[in-house]
Formats: sequence, structure tokens, C-alpha cells
Amino acid sequence: MKAYIRAVSYYLPEKIISNEELLKDFPEWSVDKVAGKIGVNKRHIANQNETSKDLAIAASKKLFAEHGISPSEIDFIMLCTQSPDYFLPTTACLVQHEIGVPVSAGAIDFNQGCSGFVYGLAMAKGLVSAGIAKNVLLITSETYSKFTHRQDKINRTIFGDAAAATLVSNQGFAEIMDFSLGTDGRGAENLIVKTGCMRHPSKINDLAFDDSHNPFSSDYLFMNGTEIFNFTLEMVPVLVENTLDANSLIKDDINLFVFHQANKYMLNFLRKKIKIPEEKFYVYMSEVGNTVSSTIPICLYQGVNEGVIKAGDKVLLAGFGVGYSWAGCVLKY
Repeated sequence: MKAYIRAVSYYLPEKIISNEELLKDFPEWSVDKVAGKIGVNKRHIANQNETSKDLAIAASKKLFAEHGISPSEIDFIMLCTQSPDYFLPTTACLVQHEIGVPVSAGAIDFNQGCSGFVYGLAMAKGLVSAGIAKNVLLITSETYSKFTHRQDKINRTIFGDAAAATLVSNQGFAEIMDFSLGTDGRGAENLIVKTGCMRHPSKINDLAFDDSHNPFSSDYLFMNGTEIFNFTLEMVPVLVENTLDANSLIKDDINLFVFHQANKYMLNFLRKKIKIPEEKFYVYMSEVGNTVSSTIPICLYQGVNEGVIKAGDKVLLAGFGVGYSWAGCVLKY
């Protein structure tokens, strides 16, 4: 049985931090530098009492309203988040209760990050293809801002909070084709929040600053930008080739490439390295930032609404990052 994307919607928190506002904390930076190199003009940030669950509920309700979908149709919920409300129960269970999905539906969380949407598509396709579920609500919801130190100008500039809701079904407008997946846990410490779970349940209070006055601490989001960049340059071209091979396609068969929206500089570097024409490479992050697992579904929503993605198109998706993990697939519209 084939599996399709039937609908996509997303939700952004109301609170907005523009570059001008952000740079009040970092006067050594300029608006032009942030917009030009990072590619972000503003990012939406969850309020203090607003969690991934809240964003997930809002995105799901928006999906139902925008596409005329009844919660009673959903028979499985998959929620990708690295900032859950609790260790237990799963955030997916809380969302199920609040959006009115029947108690006969399955509900699970999975912790995946930047490759999470494509991983979620793979698992949702498996459920639909096996006849286990007919309508899988795949939610990606993240509030990285809650992990980020106030003086961390790199991560505060890049990341925004958001949630996306995608309905995967046995019918829809985009057929989910075949996948390429990968993992290399040797890179785990290059993008990590060390404390708060069972390995280090208590704060370590080891805050220090590098030569550029950027903070690093076990108690906050840490990203080794150089190592992440090197990993990306090594693995993403291979991921694209493997995804093409898995679908018996060549690069020219693809109408549009949609990568995880890491930052403008990295995306431009990857596009040139892989030799993708600019008109076939979709970027949408200037108004939302890097929203982790929601970047790709946000792009798919915007791409369709802007007429960039059309019926008959083949779209290659590539997610990559924390873990390390990477995942690619092709959508046939």
C-alpha cells in the first residue's frame, strides 16, 4: 500500500525577536551580517509558559481547520521533539487528549532533531503501508530557545521555535517514495545539552566563555559549529546520491531540493558543492529561523502556497544534524 502526504500546516509562537532587537544584546554584530550570512531576519520564540506540547496542539488544530480534517480520522500520532514537557508521560499522549483524537489511536514521541521530519515520514509510511494506521498525524515541535544561554549570540541568532503538523495517509497530494537513512553517534557531543536527564540529572554549573566571548556550558545548548559544518559537507552530498539511487533517479529528475534549513551560509555551500541549480533549491528561513525538525514541513507548506511546488514535481528532502543523524526521501506530487 502506498503512503501520501495529505495535508501540512504549521504554527509559530506569537513572540517575535527581530535582528534589531537581538542585536541590542550583541552590539558588535550588525543586522546586515546576521541577515546576509545566517539568513534570518526574525525568529519566533515560545513564551516562558509555552511548551512544545502547546505548539504541537496549535499546529494540529490549525491543520484540522485549514484542511477540513476531523480529529476522529486520526488513528496514530507521532510527535518528534527534543524539548518534551515531561520525562514521562509522552507529549504525544497529552496532545491526543487535548485535540480530541480518539482513544483508539496510538501515540508515541521520538527524539530526533534536524532529521526528525524525514525519519517521521519513514515511520509513518511504514504504519500506513503495513495497514496498521490509515491516518498518521506526524507532529514536529521544538523550543530550543529554552536550552539556549542568554549570551549565546550564535544559537540565539540561528534558532526559532515552531511546530508543524503533517497528515500521512493512504491518499493525498504527494506520494512518499523511498528513503536513505543514516546515523553516526560519534558526533553526539558536537550538538548536545548534557544535563537534565539521567546521565547528569543536576546542573553542573560549568559556564565558561571562549576567545570570542561565546558561552559554553553543560547546562545549555552546545553546538560545535565547525564540526557540524564538516559533518554536513561530508555526509549530505552522499545522502543526496543515496536517496537518488534508492528511487532510481538522477539529479536532473528532481524538480526541487528541500534541505533542512540550517543556515544560509551552509545551505549555499552545500548547493554549490552538490551542483544544484539555484532555481531548484528552495530556502525559507528568513522569517522563522532554523526551527529544527519543522524546517522541512514549513518549506513544503510555503512551497505549495507560493506555487514553487506543482503537480507532477519530484521533490528531494534531506534532513541532517544532531545525533549525528541524516535522512532523505523523494516526494512525488
